[in-house]
Amino acid sequence: MNLSSLHQSLFRFIAAATGLAAAALAPVAQAATPSALLSGYTAQAGSPAVPARGQQFFTAHHGREWSCASCHGAVPTKTGKHASTGKTIGALAPAFNPERFTDAAKTEKWFRRNCNDVVGRECTAAEKADVLSWLLTLKP
Repeated sequence: MNLSSLHQSLFRFIAAATGLAAAALAPVAQAATPSALLSGYTAQAGSPAVPARGQQFFTAHHGREWSCASCHGAVPTKTGKHASTGKTIGALAPAFNPERFTDAAKTEKWFRRNCNDVVGRECTAAEKADVLSWLLTLKP
């Protein structure tokens, strides 16, 4: 194999990998409902979401000062309060706040910020799926 063929093969591999990555992310990027977001995260994770695991993740401390529940409440069906700023936070559970999880970009922005505060890194697709699946079980 000559250098030119190697470059062409590498280019094809990178193009194929980029296309697969875009296809995997497409369901999340286009989601407009909590259920559609959950489907996208579950597909990315490659395994079903587990609501009980989501509740545990939400209420547990992960080596940082805060848990998700620190601001949103142990059962996030009511207004919460930011732990350091005191800013009011609307109910997180979609059944109690119909605006939640209807904008994929906004959802990703807040997962990124909050996961960094709570676990010191971005959450995995499985963690997002688990938490969202638990939030969807909370009904009035």
